[in-house]
Amino acid sequence: MRAHYFQHVPFEGLGSVEPWLGSKGYDLTGTRFFEAADLPDRKEIDLLVIMGGPMSVNDEGRFPWLSLEKNFVREMIESGKPVLGICLGAQLIANAMGAQVTANPEKEIGWFPIHAVTPVDDDAFRFPPSETVFHWHGETFDLPARAIRLARSEGCGNQAFQLGKQVIGLQFHLETTPNLAQDLVFHCREEIVPSRYVQTAEEILSANPSRYQSVNDLMSGVLSYLVR
Repeated sequence: MRAHYFQHVPFEGLGSVEPWLGSKGYDLTGTRFFEAADLPDRKEIDLLVIMGGPMSVNDEGRFPWLSLEKNFVREMIESGKPVLGICLGAQLIANAMGAQVTANPEKEIGWFPIHAVTPVDDDAFRFPPSETVFHWHGETFDLPARAIRLARSEGCGNQAFQLGKQVIGLQFHLETTPNLAQDLVFHCREEIVPSRYVQTAEEILSANPSRYQSVNDLMSGVLSYLVR
Protein backbone atom coordinates (compact mmCIF):
# COMPACT_ATOMS: atom_id res chain seq x y z
CA MET A 1 0.00 0.00 0.00
CA ARG A 2 1.18 3.49 -0.79
CA ALA A 3 0.21 6.75 0.87
CA HIS A 4 1.13 10.08 -0.70
CA TYR A 5 1.08 13.50 0.95
CA PHE A 6 0.97 17.04 -0.38
CA GLN A 7 3.02 19.50 1.70
CA HIS A 8 2.90 23.25 1.05
CA VAL A 9 5.48 24.72 3.45
CA PRO A 10 8.40 23.08 5.30
CA PHE A 11 6.94 23.72 8.76
CA GLU A 12 3.56 22.01 8.25
CA GLY A 13 4.44 18.35 8.05
CA LEU A 14 2.59 15.12 8.73
CA GLY A 15 2.94 15.13 12.51
CA SER A 16 1.14 12.15 14.06
CA VAL A 17 -0.05 10.97 10.64
CA GLU A 18 3.39 9.66 9.70
CA PRO A 19 3.83 7.12 12.52
CA TRP A 20 0.23 5.95 12.02
CA LEU A 21 0.94 5.24 8.35
CA GLY A 22 4.13 3.43 9.28
CA SER A 23 2.33 1.27 11.80
CA LYS A 24 -0.16 0.20 9.12
CA GLY A 25 2.51 -0.80 6.63
CA TYR A 26 2.14 2.05 4.13
CA ASP A 27 4.98 3.07 1.85
CA LEU A 28 5.10 6.86 2.09
CA THR A 29 5.87 9.33 -0.70
CA GLY A 30 5.24 13.04 -0.94
CA THR A 31 5.08 16.13 -3.10
CA ARG A 32 6.66 19.21 -1.51
CA PHE A 33 5.22 22.06 -3.52
CA PHE A 34 7.69 24.50 -1.97
CA GLU A 35 10.42 22.52 -3.76
CA ALA A 36 8.80 21.17 -6.93
CA ALA A 37 5.30 20.40 -8.19
CA ASP A 38 6.06 16.79 -9.07
CA LEU A 39 2.78 14.89 -9.08
CA PRO A 40 2.64 11.09 -8.83
CA ASP A 41 0.66 8.64 -10.90
CA ARG A 42 -2.64 8.62 -9.01
CA LYS A 43 -3.26 5.01 -10.05
CA GLU A 44 -0.35 4.00 -7.80
CA ILE A 45 -1.70 5.79 -4.69
CA ASP A 46 -3.99 4.16 -2.14
CA LEU A 47 -4.39 7.19 0.17
CA LEU A 48 -3.82 10.93 -0.32
CA VAL A 49 -3.20 13.27 2.64
CA ILE A 50 -3.22 17.04 1.95
CA MET A 51 -1.54 19.19 4.58
CA GLY A 52 -2.03 22.81 5.62
CA GLY A 53 -0.26 26.01 4.67
CA PRO A 54 -0.48 29.80 5.08
CA MET A 55 -1.49 30.49 1.47
CA SER A 56 -5.07 30.63 0.19
CA VAL A 57 -6.56 28.25 -2.35
CA ASN A 58 -7.39 31.43 -4.27
CA ASP A 59 -3.69 32.39 -4.64
CA GLU A 60 -3.17 30.68 -7.99
CA GLY A 61 -1.49 33.81 -9.37
CA ARG A 62 1.23 33.55 -6.73
CA PHE A 63 1.34 29.77 -6.63
CA PRO A 64 0.53 28.35 -10.10
CA TRP A 65 0.85 24.78 -8.81
CA LEU A 66 -2.42 25.24 -6.90
CA SER A 67 -4.43 24.65 -10.07
CA LEU A 68 -2.48 21.44 -10.77
CA GLU A 69 -3.03 20.32 -7.20
CA LYS A 70 -6.78 20.97 -7.33
CA ASN A 71 -7.12 19.01 -10.56
CA PHE A 72 -5.23 16.09 -9.03
CA VAL A 73 -7.35 16.19 -5.86
CA ARG A 74 -10.57 16.19 -7.90
CA GLU A 75 -9.38 13.21 -9.97
CA MET A 76 -8.45 11.30 -6.83
CA ILE A 77 -11.86 11.93 -5.31
CA GLU A 78 -13.64 10.92 -8.51
CA SER A 79 -11.60 7.71 -8.59
CA GLY A 80 -13.08 6.72 -5.23
CA LYS A 81 -9.81 6.55 -3.31
CA PRO A 82 -9.44 7.82 0.29
CA VAL A 83 -8.50 11.49 0.60
CA LEU A 84 -7.89 13.45 3.81
CA GLY A 85 -7.50 17.24 3.80
CA ILE A 86 -6.23 19.21 6.79
CA CYS A 87 -6.87 22.98 7.08
CA LEU A 88 -5.67 24.28 3.68
CA GLY A 89 -6.06 20.68 2.52
CA ALA A 90 -9.75 20.69 3.44
CA GLN A 91 -10.19 24.02 1.66
CA LEU A 92 -8.49 22.56 -1.42
CA ILE A 93 -10.88 19.60 -1.44
CA ALA A 94 -13.88 21.93 -1.11
CA ASN A 95 -12.63 24.25 -3.85
CA ALA A 96 -11.64 21.42 -6.18
CA MET A 97 -15.21 20.11 -5.87
CA GLY A 98 -16.80 23.46 -6.74
CA ALA A 99 -17.22 25.19 -3.36
CA GLN A 100 -15.98 28.67 -2.44
CA VAL A 101 -13.25 29.43 0.06
CA THR A 102 -13.51 32.87 1.68
CA ALA A 103 -12.35 34.80 4.73
CA ASN A 104 -13.90 33.56 7.96
CA PRO A 105 -15.49 36.26 10.16
CA GLU A 106 -13.10 35.21 12.94
CA LYS A 107 -9.54 33.92 12.88
CA GLU A 108 -9.07 30.79 14.96
CA ILE A 109 -5.55 30.24 16.29
CA GLY A 110 -4.93 28.03 19.30
CA TRP A 111 -6.79 25.42 21.30
CA PHE A 112 -10.58 25.77 21.04
CA PRO A 113 -13.44 23.25 21.10
CA ILE A 114 -15.28 21.86 18.11
CA HIS A 115 -18.76 20.40 18.41
CA ALA A 116 -20.06 17.40 16.52
CA VAL A 117 -22.91 17.84 14.06
CA THR A 118 -25.01 14.70 13.90
CA PRO A 119 -24.70 13.45 10.31
CA VAL A 120 -27.77 12.39 8.38
CA ASP A 121 -25.88 9.32 7.14
CA ASP A 122 -25.59 6.60 9.79
CA ASP A 123 -22.36 5.39 8.18
CA ALA A 124 -20.63 8.79 8.35
CA PHE A 125 -17.70 9.47 10.67
CA ARG A 126 -18.78 10.70 14.09
CA PHE A 127 -16.79 13.11 16.21
CA PRO A 128 -17.13 13.26 20.00
CA PRO A 129 -19.86 15.69 21.13
CA SER A 130 -17.13 18.21 21.99
CA GLU A 131 -13.35 18.10 21.66
CA THR A 132 -10.68 20.77 22.17
CA VAL A 133 -8.48 20.79 19.07
CA PHE A 134 -5.73 22.90 17.53
CA HIS A 135 -6.67 25.60 15.02
CA TRP A 136 -4.70 27.93 12.77
CA HIS A 137 -6.82 29.47 10.03
CA GLY A 138 -8.35 32.70 8.79
CA GLU A 139 -10.43 31.31 5.93
CA THR A 140 -13.36 28.92 5.69
CA PHE A 141 -15.05 26.81 3.04
CA ASP A 142 -18.58 26.32 1.80
CA LEU A 143 -19.62 22.68 1.72
CA PRO A 144 -19.28 21.00 -1.68
CA ALA A 145 -22.40 19.54 -3.24
CA ARG A 146 -23.53 16.35 -1.45
CA ALA A 147 -21.06 16.88 1.40
CA ILE A 148 -22.11 16.17 4.99
CA ARG A 149 -21.12 18.61 7.74
CA LEU A 150 -19.51 16.77 10.65
CA ALA A 151 -18.38 19.51 13.05
CA ARG A 152 -18.63 23.21 13.85
CA SER A 153 -17.17 25.65 16.36
CA GLU A 154 -18.33 28.90 17.90
CA GLY A 155 -16.05 30.81 15.55
CA CYS A 156 -16.53 28.80 12.35
CA GLY A 157 -19.65 27.01 11.14
CA ASN A 158 -17.92 24.47 8.88
CA GLN A 159 -15.14 22.70 10.74
CA ALA A 160 -15.29 19.25 9.16
CA PHE A 161 -17.11 17.56 6.30
CA GLN A 162 -17.36 14.23 4.59
CA LEU A 163 -17.86 13.63 0.88
CA GLY A 164 -19.00 10.15 0.04
CA LYS A 165 -17.47 7.37 2.11
CA GLN A 166 -13.77 8.07 1.63
CA VAL A 167 -13.17 11.82 1.69
CA ILE A 168 -12.90 13.93 4.86
CA GLY A 169 -11.89 17.57 5.22
CA LEU A 170 -10.80 18.97 8.59
CA GLN A 171 -10.42 22.71 9.16
CA PHE A 172 -8.46 21.97 12.35
CA HIS A 173 -5.21 20.14 13.04
CA LEU A 174 -5.51 16.72 14.66
CA GLU A 175 -1.99 15.81 13.54
CA THR A 176 -0.43 18.46 15.80
CA THR A 177 2.56 17.53 17.91
CA PRO A 178 4.49 19.85 20.27
CA ASN A 179 7.16 20.34 17.58
CA LEU A 180 4.56 21.25 14.92
CA ALA A 181 2.93 23.75 17.27
CA GLN A 182 6.30 25.33 18.04
CA ASP A 183 7.13 25.56 14.33
CA LEU A 184 3.82 27.26 13.52
CA VAL A 185 4.28 29.78 16.32
CA PHE A 186 7.83 30.50 15.16
CA HIS A 187 7.05 30.88 11.45
CA CYS A 188 3.61 32.51 11.69
CA ARG A 189 3.96 34.59 14.86
CA GLU A 190 2.80 37.75 13.06
CA GLU A 191 -0.68 36.21 12.82
CA ILE A 192 -0.98 35.93 16.59
CA VAL A 193 -2.99 39.03 17.43
CA PRO A 194 -4.96 37.93 20.50
CA SER A 195 -8.71 38.19 20.09
CA ARG A 196 -11.77 36.13 20.94
CA TYR A 197 -10.51 33.03 19.12
CA VAL A 198 -6.77 33.75 18.94
CA GLN A 199 -4.62 32.71 21.88
CA THR A 200 -1.21 34.06 22.80
CA ALA A 201 1.90 32.10 21.87
CA GLU A 202 2.33 31.23 25.54
CA GLU A 203 -1.20 29.84 25.78
CA ILE A 204 -0.73 27.81 22.61
CA LEU A 205 2.53 26.24 23.73
CA SER A 206 1.43 25.54 27.30
CA ALA A 207 -0.95 22.77 26.22
CA ASN A 208 -0.71 19.62 28.33
CA PRO A 209 0.78 16.53 26.63
CA SER A 210 -2.54 14.77 27.15
CA ARG A 211 -4.19 17.31 24.86
CA TYR A 212 -1.83 16.40 22.02
CA GLN A 213 -2.46 12.72 22.69
CA SER A 214 -6.20 13.25 22.55
CA VAL A 215 -6.17 14.96 19.14
CA ASN A 216 -3.65 12.45 17.77
CA ASP A 217 -5.91 9.59 18.87
CA LEU A 218 -8.82 11.27 17.10
CA MET A 219 -6.70 11.58 13.95
CA SER A 220 -6.02 7.86 14.15
CA GLY A 221 -9.76 7.31 14.25
CA VAL A 222 -10.30 9.46 11.17
CA LEU A 223 -7.58 7.65 9.23
CA SER A 224 -8.86 4.23 10.27
CA TYR A 225 -12.33 5.20 9.10
CA LEU A 226 -11.09 6.36 5.69
CA VAL A 227 -9.13 3.20 4.91
CA ARG A 228 -11.46 0.70 6.57
